[in-house]
Amino acid sequence: MPEVSTKPYLIRAICDWCNDAGFTPYIAVAVDESVRVPMEFVKNGEIVLNVSALATNRLKLGNDAIEFQARFSGVPREVYVPMARVIAVYARENGQGMAFEVPRAEPPAGAPAQSAAESARERGALVPVESAPGSTPEPTPTPPKPGDRPKLTRVK
Repeated sequence: MPEVSTKPYLIRAICDWCNDAGFTPYIAVAVDESVRVPMEFVKNGEIVLNVSALATNRLKLGNDAIEFQARFSGVPREVYVPMARVIAVYARENGQGMAFEVPRAEPPAGAPAQSAAESARERGALVPVESAPGSTPEPTPTPPKPGDRPKLTRVK
């Protein structure tokens, strides 16, 4: 029997918790060709969507996908997000929620091959970095203040 993913159940649970607590549930999505969203709102290959009952119509949090209708700039649009493309689900008001690992899209045929280090970095492995003489390390990010909106960033 194939293994059943816990991801859709966790997303539904966090959305229910947000609704019960009076928070607004948001999902962050890694956009690719399988995702149906208004592309004009996609930034850096990602989009954040409000999935509250007030912002959506016919919301269906299924096991394979999240589907709903929503207005973008006053125009009703159909949204389809496969579960595999959901990066995170969280409360807008306090940033509490859960992030998920999303598989990277395969490079197109004919694209240059990656080095072993680049490939390891994409998988999240630690790769030693040689510092150039006179270079300064990147500053560590400051933790968010209460009430700040969460900013999803990827560390490579």
